[in-house]
Amino acid sequence: MFSALWVALIVPLVSGTSVTIPLAPSDDAADVDGNLVSLSIEQDRWLDWSGNSSRNAFFFNTLDNLVSITGSAPKIRIGADSEDHTLFSSTVEGVVDSFPPPTTTVPYPEATSILAGQGFYNAAKHLPSNTGVTWGVNFGAKNITATFLETKAIVKAFASSAVRDAGITLDFLELGNEADLYLDNGLRLSNYTVEEYTAEWITFATNMSAAADLANSNTKIWGAAFANSDHSDDGFSPQGIFANGILDSVPGSFITTISQHHYSGSFCTGNGGLLQDLMTKSTIRSNLTEFSPDIQATQDQNLDYLLGETNSYSCHGAPGVSNTAGAALWTLDYALFASQIGVSRVYFHEGIGYKYNLIQPLVLTRSTLNGSALAEPQQPHVQPQYYAAIIAAEAIGNSGNTEALELNINNTWISGYAFYEGSDLKRAVFINSLAFLSGQTNRTSVHLDLAFSGSGHTATTFSVKRLVIGYADDVSGLIWGGQTYETSDGRVGGTATSETGTVAAGIDIPATEVVMITFD
Repeated sequence: MFSALWVALIVPLVSGTSVTIPLAPSDDAADVDGNLVSLSIEQDRWLDWSGNSSRNAFFFNTLDNLVSITGSAPKIRIGADSEDHTLFSSTVEGVVDSFPPPTTTVPYPEATSILAGQGFYNAAKHLPSNTGVTWGVNFGAKNITATFLETKAIVKAFASSAVRDAGITLDFLELGNEADLYLDNGLRLSNYTVEEYTAEWITFATNMSAAADLANSNTKIWGAAFANSDHSDDGFSPQGIFANGILDSVPGSFITTISQHHYSGSFCTGNGGLLQDLMTKSTIRSNLTEFSPDIQATQDQNLDYLLGETNSYSCHGAPGVSNTAGAALWTLDYALFASQIGVSRVYFHEGIGYKYNLIQPLVLTRSTLNGSALAEPQQPHVQPQYYAAIIAAEAIGNSGNTEALELNINNTWISGYAFYEGSDLKRAVFINSLAFLSGQTNRTSVHLDLAFSGSGHTATTFSVKRLVIGYADDVSGLIWGGQTYETSDGRVGGTATSETGTVAAGIDIPATEVVMITFD
């Protein structure tokens, strides 16, 4: 009630925007799984996420919250840069990491050397039941024995009774991370080509496939996992590896999915991006549609296409941008729009202390923004982007039969999506991506005039949940439907509240806010 009154009192209204919602899904609607928003985990500190001898309860709770909404556990990819620095060691029980010193730009750097024992892989047992996992295997080291030993350890972990009885599955293996950057990071010569990559990959993947006995298992392979794409037949792209015969090889027959990595910008040299630039509707669409040729080429091979590693700004995010409430709006619009152009799932990258995390799963003693020592340790907590995962989960629901359709809204700042179960319209989500920043006083609002098209059940009333945000650059204090996930155990707190409205009256959506309406 307080939130609704607050909005009504301080937000001046502007001219209305018309929104027509089809009553039934069109051919353009996309099938969306409850775990559309999934997670990519930096491999070096996997045990900090999962827990070692016992489960990391905070991380588990944040995942289980999503399971309780959709009935589907988020998919987990364990890999990224550190997958190409990981070696299996039979003499190590858990993991031994070697890290470079922190910097102001990268306060929590990736390990440069990871020795992982069997317990490192066995920790998958701490995930929620029925979680599907993708595990990244070292290709950067160009050591085929290391590839074999690591694969054996991974497969052994998922064959254990603790993992198997929980229904936790090794869905995919991924061989190498961002091999298109090997020519820049010293893992290959500077003239490394996609032709050389494909030949090497086939050799190593043949070994990996045999070690995992893929011919007699349900585990498949993610292909590509490139940092960029030049969309051509002779460069690092899906088209490039297809043209060089990867799918015609024996291990290539196990590729069912192409993974693309993508960040909206870079903070690797300390150059940040403006929050409004990240949030803007048109920017999100231009950033993602550049991959449309790759998506089409992948689908032409009857393969799945996903974003296996993505987030706001590379090198762990930009301070004052990636860790803010505005980034939560970006995350939601980014994931939902991705579903509309053929991306089946979006894996948001996470690492201990990374600025763009949805979840910080353990105590931090250094600032994530500049690496300085904290006066008091920061306890495990969720960051604003986590609310995007919650909202997407609630919008998709637990039917297992949901389609999403982007609505045609002629407004620079307003994005909207309708959600259908079977042929019935159930919910709609609207995002106002105009950044209302601290120090500003005039918070505008857009009134949405709602109408229906087509045939089907025509609702006259609806309930409303709002993501209430003070300012776009806030780093905490978000409220979703009267409740918070900023709790000590990661579970939801507070009393759920909602408004009611009528289709005839429409709905107001202030700058930097999300509303979800559920039709009666």
